[in-house]
Amino acid sequence: MTSLRGKVAVVSGASSGVGKATVQALVGEGVRVTAVARGGDGQRALRAEAAHRRDPVVPGGAELVMRFGVTIPNNWGIADPRQVLAMGPLAEQTWESFSETWNTDLKAAFHFMRAAVTTPLREGSAVIVVSSGAAINGSHLSGGYAGAKRMQWLLAGYAQTHANAKKLGIRFLAVLPIQLIEGTKISVLASSSYAAWQGISPREYMSRFEVPLDAQKVAAAIVGGLRGDVAAGVTAIAVSGKGVEPLG
Repeated sequence: MTSLRGKVAVVSGASSGVGKATVQALVGEGVRVTAVARGGDGQRALRAEAAHRRDPVVPGGAELVMRFGVTIPNNWGIADPRQVLAMGPLAEQTWESFSETWNTDLKAAFHFMRAAVTTPLREGSAVIVVSSGAAINGSHLSGGYAGAKRMQWLLAGYAQTHANAKKLGIRFLAVLPIQLIEGTKISVLASSSYAAWQGISPREYMSRFEVPLDAQKVAAAIVGGLRGDVAAGVTAIAVSGKGVEPLG
């Protein structure tokens, strides 16, 4: 395991949920964090959380990589799941609603990872993208969400292959929470939608997970990936309430 004290990180999507928990976990490890999110309220929240307070919050994966040249845990997510993640069966989707997560989650991951290998980041850096268990099992009420999350997972592998070929010494890792993360906006939206589809309550739907998963557990898995807890050659891990497992 590698100590993270004194290292520098950029966390995107950091105003709530897994992003915010990751900022807190990294600060607790002695990391200097620049946190990035969308909107004024988010920016004010981040500045209160980030240890590296003198740096302004700036948008864009390529700009962040070129400015900092450092470790980047990537958890962009979506700004408001009620507006962006359109829940409903295929017949109720439009192409615009179906493809929206390809233009948010996946687009952000693409720009971060492409910039990481073309700038490139300095040797010993790591890029972590938060994908989803939907990448494994699908999510039939979430439009193209599962496909976008699967492509994030694949992108981590593509970027690692390129980094290895160029001997860049950069680590790429996709983190897949394989159950709904309690307390997040997406969890509330998804559990309500899938519970209604099945004719049960959201509480009953969430109770199917034997051990709850929260943002802090996902953040701990991200920190573990940065510390070197995940074996070399593994480019994706599954995170559940029970723990972490390699995916390949």
